[in-house]
This record gives sequence, C-alpha cells and structure tokens, in this order.
Amino acid sequence: MAESPISETPPPTQLVQANSATRALNILGDRWTLMILYLAFQRVRRFDEFQGRIGVARSLLVDRLRRLQKAGVLEKARYQERPVREEYHLTEMGRDLYSLALMIIRWEKRWFYDPANPAHRLVHDCGREFTPEFRCRCCGELVGPRDVWVEEGPGAGLEPSLPPRAQRRSTVPADALNQGNPMLDRAFQVLGDRWTSHVIASAFLGRRRFNDFQSALGVAPNILADRLTRLVDLGVLRKELYQQRPDRWEYRLTDEGRDLYPLIAELNRWGDRWLDGGKGPPLITHHRPCGHVLEGKITCDQCHEEVTAFNVTPALDG
Repeated sequence: MAESPISETPPPTQLVQANSATRALNILGDRWTLMILYLAFQRVRRFDEFQGRIGVARSLLVDRLRRLQKAGVLEKARYQERPVREEYHLTEMGRDLYSLALMIIRWEKRWFYDPANPAHRLVHDCGREFTPEFRCRCCGELVGPRDVWVEEGPGAGLEPSLPPRAQRRSTVPADALNQGNPMLDRAFQVLGDRWTSHVIASAFLGRRRFNDFQSALGVAPNILADRLTRLVDLGVLRKELYQQRPDRWEYRLTDEGRDLYPLIAELNRWGDRWLDGGKGPPLITHHRPCGHVLEGKITCDQCHEEVTAFNVTPALDG
C-alpha cells in the first residue's frame, strides 16, 4: 500500500465554521475505521477476525479500535475469563451509523455495481434485492442536493480547525478496487481520508474555489491541492476555468459527486444527534417540496417501506 508523503499541518489556531458532518468525519473519515465499522455491522467482534478480514497491521488496528472506543462508537465486552478475552460491540451511538452505512452502499452500488460483492446484494423483508433510497419522512419524496436549503441553527459558530494526525494518507491503486476481499472499496477510496471527505461535504455547502475550501476547512494548501486533484481523478469533482491570465479554476460536483448527498445528510444527522455538545445543530436543513425541516428515512426501492438493521439480510447465492 502506497503512503502519501504529504505532512498534515494546518494552522493550529485557525477557527472554522461549526459543522456536524465535519465533526462526524473527524471520527469516521478514515479508510481503516470505515472497514472496521463495515465488519462490525456484519457482527465481526473479535480482534483476530478484524485483522484477518481487513489485513491491517496489528498496531494500526489497535489504534483505530481505541479511537472508536474513545469516541463512544464501540465498547469492549468480556467473553472469556481465563485467560481474559474481550470483543468489540457497537454501542447505541455505533448502531445509529447503520443508515449511514446504507447510504454508502447505495452510492457504490449505483455507480460501481459488482454482483460478487455481498454488500451490493442486500434483501429487504419484502423478499427482493434492493437499493436503499433516501426520502423525506414528512412527504415521502426522494431527496437530492437541489431539493434542500439550509440556515444557521442554534449551534452555529466557530470552532478550532482539525489538529494534525501522525499517520499519512493511505491509497490503493484504482486497478486494485474490489480485488480479493470484496468490501466497499470505491466508497472507501472517496471517503476513507478525512480531508477528502471534508472537501466533499464542503462542496455541498456551495464552495467551489480553492480559497473558499481552505478558509472553511483550515487545511494546509498542499493538502487541499492534493485532495482536490484526487477527487477530480476519482470523478467526484470536475475543474472549470473561470478566469484566464492567470488561470483560475472552480471545482464543481459531478453527477457522481452530487449523488453522495444522502450520505452527507446522514453524516449531518448523526453529528447533530451525538456531537453537538448540547448546543444544538450548527445548520438546519429544509426540504423545498414540503417546506418542513428535513428528517430523512431510508426506504427499499422495491416496496418503498422503511429499511432498518432488523429487516435486511444478505442475498443467498443462486
């Protein structure tokens, strides 16, 4: 696995706008973390099984599991006394990420469907394989980025920018996607780095120009340039020239990028619920067609009934 030589050193005292998706991504925006959660929802609980399924170095796995425990997403439970052995269970906070997991599956299945990937072949209680949908709970309509508008909420304000991390961004060559151990590899490529995913979330707030991204995120210029280039290469953003002499570019979401909106909406929901520090949501999203504050629900595209962790099973081969 290649390691990026870029050093993440954003200004330590810079303040940025409070944002629930950003807070959520501070915990979740890491490839290995996403893999651990993906397996946790498949009821993988023990260290050796995580390590065997992911193929990650022991020290790296210890670090990510500790972070998820500290954040409150996982908790340890003892399953053997002599010798003492423990396993990792999702907390209520962790289980509340299931709808986010479904939105990751939705996006990857729509753009990179692989019938060999079990995550792409989920079965709802209606008995049919389905693709999750994101709808407004009030009016029942599908929700996309052009169907909403936002205003400041009670938790709006400024907070310190992200601290630097010791580890570097890991990358996997594009031709290695979905090889060997089928997971959500394309989605992990896009979301499995905190600055990459922060740029995507910021783009949904209307930011397009380099200086706007940098000001909003508090990210070092070399880091931002690398992540913007990466998102263009992945097809999530496209570059458009808006000035000549000197050339200046805007970065706009592609159709593939805009289709990530339900995932960003679920990050906001989860961050609003668990990470607001008692201040309330920084942003309030309204659904244009019905005029209500957006409350999303995940439905089956076959029967249109709501989908939960309790009414979904993997497809049976054959």
